[in-house]
Amino acid sequence: MNTGTDAPRRTRIQQEKRELILEAALEVFSTNGFRGSTIDQIAEAAGMSKPNLLYYFRRKEDIHETLMQRLLDTWLAPLRELDDIGDPMTELRSYIRRKLEMARDFPRESRLFANEILQGAPRIMPLLAGELKTLVDEKAAVIKGWMRAGKIARTDPWHLIFSIWATTQHYADFDVQVRAVLGPNRGGDGRFEDAARFLEQLFLDGLKPKG
Repeated sequence: MNTGTDAPRRTRIQQEKRELILEAALEVFSTNGFRGSTIDQIAEAAGMSKPNLLYYFRRKEDIHETLMQRLLDTWLAPLRELDDIGDPMTELRSYIRRKLEMARDFPRESRLFANEILQGAPRIMPLLAGELKTLVDEKAAVIKGWMRAGKIARTDPWHLIFSIWATTQHYADFDVQVRAVLGPNRGGDGRFEDAARFLEQLFLDGLKPKG
């Protein structure tokens, strides 16, 4: 599929137009999902005509694919930083906090990813089964090494990673619910720090070596 990545070198104006389209598409896709979004909606959100938009991206699928590749790169960055030579508790604490920071700073991206997964990931399955799986397997091996060394309690490293994803991304995907339940006194920006402290206690206390 041609997303424009193999196109000749773009001018500054062309690159700015592409970024404008992608920003508009992120808003539209994260609100309506892929199926509920149209090129016309994206063009309107970008403040340009449909023919002008189609000059930069030929199809809705091309825009979505570009966004998903960027999103996956961003989403995997904190996991890539998990360092096998670091202190396990420090590394895992940093990972939890980085994931919560992403939930705070990139809520639309999180919802876009969640929408794609809920539809069965028809447009990103090769990325999930390839790049994502490879990285998770690599970091699971790191966690297993910490277990063998007696630095953390034994557990299933894949499900540990899944659990961190689920609990941290909840604060982006279900933000409206979180703020409604916490109420005006606790539902402000401080909710992310409160969540970080709780999740650190939840995960790190449970991973302390026994005996």
